[in-house]
Amino acid sequence: MLHRRKMMKQLVAGTLAAATFNSSAFASKSEALKTGNLMKNINHSVCRWTYSFLSLDELCTTVKKIGFNAIDLVGPKDWATLKKHDVYSSMCNGAEISLTEGWNDKQYHQKLIQNYTEHIDLVAKAGYKNLICFSGNRRNIDDETGMINCAEGIKQIMALAEKKGVIILMELLNSKVNHKDYMCDHTAWGVELCKRVGSENFKLLYDIYHMQIDEGNVIQTITENHNHLGHYHTGGVPGRHEIDESQELYYPAIMRAIVKTGFKGYVAQEFIPAKEDKIASLQAAIKVCDI
Repeated sequence: MLHRRKMMKQLVAGTLAAATFNSSAFASKSEALKTGNLMKNINHSVCRWTYSFLSLDELCTTVKKIGFNAIDLVGPKDWATLKKHDVYSSMCNGAEISLTEGWNDKQYHQKLIQNYTEHIDLVAKAGYKNLICFSGNRRNIDDETGMINCAEGIKQIMALAEKKGVIILMELLNSKVNHKDYMCDHTAWGVELCKRVGSENFKLLYDIYHMQIDEGNVIQTITENHNHLGHYHTGGVPGRHEIDESQELYYPAIMRAIVKTGFKGYVAQEFIPAKEDKIASLQAAIKVCDI
């Protein structure tokens, strides 16, 4: 009994020490924010929609003040605003029909091929590189048929994408919480699609928030599949809020794993700020990920 009590005391002490360490790690990141200096090992971005309470002009000014210069999920009609502020469109959108109506269903292929052909040209002419796409919902289409359909349709735009130097990225989304019935909801499925498309210009947008929900094992998955991952999104689990000590993922370790793969693309913050000072939340998130 005495031995057990001693062990319990040691366990509690160890847990408290670990909690103190983690809080200190996040606190030190917050303190470092005051310097305004970024390490430059990660190319930082933020998703437009999560800060839509700001005008695009205001968001551009905000990211420049924090110390980075890229915004995700901005379409052609707003690129002039980005260029005015010398802010990069790190993930272009606008060619998709919707998240639910995608490449896995042949009825959408004609429209998608038309849209992506037009947008690939627009992206290239604007000097950008990444263009998002989606698998679409299953709607009773089995995963193998959906993959065959995706590959068949996407292959029809890849010659142009390769010629123009544009990367088409399919986003991995969770189907447990946020996007019920979405087909590209596991990394293995997306990686197999990349192999079937067979182009270095087709990759996956690995959303860390979504994949933690549907499959977990984030660091190992990134390490083993990084050749097929062309972009990353963040978000706190659960709730998709700030990526601080209130959620279950430890982002500094994830960022170190990403850097270790040799990744040179962008990591975009896609959390929905819940705290009162939402700009401070973005600043803190950038610092957490700036390893």
